[in-house]
Amino acid sequence: MSEPSSTANDIVALRAALAAAELARQEAEARATGAEAMVAHLKLLIAKLKHDRFGASSERSRKLIDQLELELGELVAAASEDATRAETAAGKDKASGSATPRRQPVRAPLPEHLPRERVVLPAPSACPCCGGKLSKLGEDVTETLEVVPRQWRVIQTVRERFACRSCETITQPPAPFHPIARGRAGPQLLAMILEAKFGQHLPLNRLSETYAREGIELGVSTIADWVGACTATLAPLTALIDAHVLAAGRLHGDDTTVPVLAKGRTITGRVWTYVRDDRPFAGPAPPAAMFRYSRDRTGEHPRRHLAGYVGILQADAYAGFNELYAANRKPGSITEAACWAHGRRKLFKLAEVARAP
Repeated sequence: MSEPSSTANDIVALRAALAAAELARQEAEARATGAEAMVAHLKLLIAKLKHDRFGASSERSRKLIDQLELELGELVAAASEDATRAETAAGKDKASGSATPRRQPVRAPLPEHLPRERVVLPAPSACPCCGGKLSKLGEDVTETLEVVPRQWRVIQTVRERFACRSCETITQPPAPFHPIARGRAGPQLLAMILEAKFGQHLPLNRLSETYAREGIELGVSTIADWVGACTATLAPLTALIDAHVLAAGRLHGDDTTVPVLAKGRTITGRVWTYVRDDRPFAGPAPPAAMFRYSRDRTGEHPRRHLAGYVGILQADAYAGFNELYAANRKPGSITEAACWAHGRRKLFKLAEVARAP
């Protein structure tokens, strides 16, 4: 009598465990679906805030965008964890024969341009069942994204000297070109520093601390000297880009604020941008941008930047551009083109005022 009773108890326990697993799977799937919906909502909200961040409340909007992007990252991670739990619970249900269909997430393939390193796991030499000889039927390949840490090295460039036994002339190959005169930094290191500073906006002291943790002691002053020397090295390239931009028949101009560290305080500087982009009307010239910095926003800066330019300038209605449009300007007047992006803001403001009580 005890055996049937034990079997019945086992069945009840298994059913209870199965119901609990199904409930956990449904809860995990619901959390994942809810998180995905929240992620989509936040993405739309962030996009709207980025669209409307210019204006009197731009500083408040910028802080709100930063906070929402942080919350978005946490939600994406939580959604991934919930989806993983749901998949795990679904796998248990499938093993028990009571799986219910659900939408499976589609993984994006890993980039095709990355090199592939093939690691073949050792196969058994004989059949584990009967000891017979094995023949290959196929293979299953699982791809994992990995990164190789950067390696620091010292490149020794050897210039051998040779002497002629006949005339005793000494000859030696010329010294290689260095981006920095008498510099000890290679071009790849300099490119990495410039990209980190200007591409990722990392301060030099943080770069110095990062390199120190990797065993390379580079002082902030040393890195700063390298950055300054690179500006002189890249000056000819910058001049060519500027000439290409100013040769365009149409330019787009604008300026934006940039915080500048000063002694004991932070001041507000200006970055002026002039863009050449002929792609909207199928122009063959490649797009390019010219950047200039100033400590204030007086009209003398665009007048100096565009002193020799004659053509069409699309910009906002900033009064500092007005002298560029004068008919008696030398070498010639610039034709003003209004900016739709700036003009439509007034229409949005009117719509907001009309909706206000």
